Amino acid sequence: MELTTILNQCYPQPGFVYRKARFRADKKAIEVPVRPRKGSKAVCGRCEKPAPGYDTLPARKFDFIPFWGFVVFLIYARRRVQCPDCGIGAEKLPWAAGKQHSTQAYLLFLAAWARKLSWTEVAVSFHSSWDRVRDAVEYVVEWGQQRRTLESIFAIGVDEIQYAKGHKF
Repeated sequence: MELTTILNQCYPQPGFVYRKARFRADKKAIEVPVRPRKGSKAVCGRCEKPAPGYDTLPARKFDFIPFWGFVVFLIYARRRVQCPDCGIGAEKLPWAAGKQHSTQAYLLFLAAWARKLSWTEVAVSFHSSWDRVRDAVEYVVEWGQQRRTLESIFAIGVDEIQYAKGHKF
């Protein structure tokens, strides 16, 4: 089974096609080129509406979840779009938020491991940096804060003993 088959089964991207995965020259990383599916329109990065693409930016590497101890990169040349509402901008990518160089799957992967191990251990284990692990945790915390609801809270209890000791709630 090829890595592209596994990616299509586990991490499908509508509108995009994984091309043939290959080892990098140093044999320490796997690179997976990604291209837009024929006939698929680019999506504006600001208003998220389909817009015609007219150019491509230079190819970028996006960190992906390691596979059998190898670092995996998705390589994609982002399309520039001419949105009728927003003007010229870059397309929205379903696997990365904004200008991040890590896929959302990789950030979730690192954040899940950061719950179990120290951030330094996670960074060393997955050939990343401490800053990347911190970014992953921040990404997950921000995602949770945007989606939390407080409507079901009707009362908050305060521990009287701790309050008496001087704790401020």
